Amino acid sequence: MALALGATHAFTPHEAVEAIRLLTGGGAAYVFEAAGHPAVLSAAYAASRRGGTTVTMGLPHPDAEVTLNALSLVAEARTLVGSYMGSSVPQRDIPAYAALWRAGRLPGDRLKTRELRLDEVNEAMDALAGGEVVRQLLLPGAA
Repeated sequence: MALALGATHAFTPHEAVEAIRLLTGGGAAYVFEAAGHPAVLSAAYAASRRGGTTVTMGLPHPDAEVTLNALSLVAEARTLVGSYMGSSVPQRDIPAYAALWRAGRLPGDRLKTRELRLDEVNEAMDALAGGEVVRQLLLPGAA
């Protein structure tokens, strides 16, 4: 999906850190983590370069903890930032996103995998957990 929407490269989780470090000559300036899993956040941080920024958006389990090399935060001047719901200001950002979508620059409609009825919510959650879909719309009536 990322490649279809304009990404220049895509990697499996197992090859991502090494591949990103090789591709960028030492790590990316910005790395975004959206899985909400401690191992993925650690990998995202490892894929950033000296002076790089890792942005975590995924919501982990409340008991989850991550271990990072504390010295690298200072000695390599790295930054780790959290972003909840895009850290957005809805009154400002939703009209901007809508304008980008209308201009064809934000392909939100391409992220929708399917539509289901509200009574199919369990099926929708199973498909999401199984990685079968990107985004789904739950509708009150028939799909």
